[in-house]
Amino acid sequence: MANGVRVVTENMPGLASASLGVWVTAGGRHERLEQNGVAHFLEHMAFKGTKTRSALQIAEAIEDVGGYINAYTSREITAYYARILKEDVGLALDVIGDIVLNSIFDAHEIEVERHVILQEIGQAHDTPDDVIFDWLQETAFPDQPLGRTILGPAERVSTFTNTDLSGFVDERYSPSNIIVAAAGAVDHDEIVRKAEALFGHLSDHGVVAPEPAAFQGGECRVEKDLEQAHFALAFESAGYRDPRVYTAQIFATAFGGGMSSRLFQEAREKRGLCYTVFAQTGAYSDAGLLTIYAGTGGEDINELVNLTVDELKRAADDFSAAEIARARAQLKAGLLMGLESPSSRAERLARLLAIWDRVPPLEETVEQIDAVTTGDARAYAARLVEQSRAALALYGPVSQAPAFDQLTARLAA
Repeated sequence: MANGVRVVTENMPGLASASLGVWVTAGGRHERLEQNGVAHFLEHMAFKGTKTRSALQIAEAIEDVGGYINAYTSREITAYYARILKEDVGLALDVIGDIVLNSIFDAHEIEVERHVILQEIGQAHDTPDDVIFDWLQETAFPDQPLGRTILGPAERVSTFTNTDLSGFVDERYSPSNIIVAAAGAVDHDEIVRKAEALFGHLSDHGVVAPEPAAFQGGECRVEKDLEQAHFALAFESAGYRDPRVYTAQIFATAFGGGMSSRLFQEAREKRGLCYTVFAQTGAYSDAGLLTIYAGTGGEDINELVNLTVDELKRAADDFSAAEIARARAQLKAGLLMGLESPSSRAERLARLLAIWDRVPPLEETVEQIDAVTTGDARAYAARLVEQSRAALALYGPVSQAPAFDQLTARLAA
């Protein structure tokens, strides 16, 4: 669109339904310190009433036609989306446009939703295998927007007003930050016309770029009398725009992405050290993390941490061609099977457009996955080990876990 709003669609023949929404490149990392948590609060408030619809009318408009509507906030995006039958595509886009553009942030509703969000924060703090990842993120990127929690601290959430909410919209919901994406039983020209009617009047005012990410690492250790000792370890990895991002994903899959992965086999199947153990990658526009997580008994935490480090070092030397071929197959299958859903398709369209300002053909992505070699995966593991920088989070009965300097020394040995 002329004002900078981007519209992207994909028709999926044979479907009677569609998924569509508005993705705004305004998430947790786009907040100033005093705003931390406001993007997520804003996402909640979008469903609490607009200039023309009450909260109940918003829900009824979609559910009366058998659809559903939802939203989420991540560190780089806030998304508002719906799944509906093809004859209700126009209605769904109208409702989503309404909640994005016309929310009134009623003072009473703010107080109601504030209580809900504070309960959500409390629940997260009571869930060890959730809160440990917030601590790990903060340890990896300390004193940076990318390291702060998406929910925000309770003391700050307790003070937000409608001025804070509307101010963030004015700052960040600029047309160049808005993507309208749809997949399934959709007509591109119809979506463009509807988007023009909803968003065409907006003026783009530009936005301040987020603070660049700078991985630093360190340790967060919280002793508590829990049943399990929770362990999370992270290394600096590739961002979305780094061509090594597919190598990182294949490494994580081979190392700890499934039951056949070597970390699962060594830690759980052979030694019985834990019930849950996995490795995964998380990517942002300019940074990424390779994360390893496990939960175990306090008496086994030392062995588990040391085993993880040793297996990481071993991967740099002896990852096999069969392991990498299996990981490539898992990654491709997960991608292709996931895209059989219009919701996944719409999400992919919006995410790729936000990252590269284009949607690479699926064949191009598959080619990049297939191009990753065993040598690439070994070299990736070697870089993780050689940088000797990590972020470590421990929670629970973790007194027997090795100290952070012992861990980094073991990596470097």
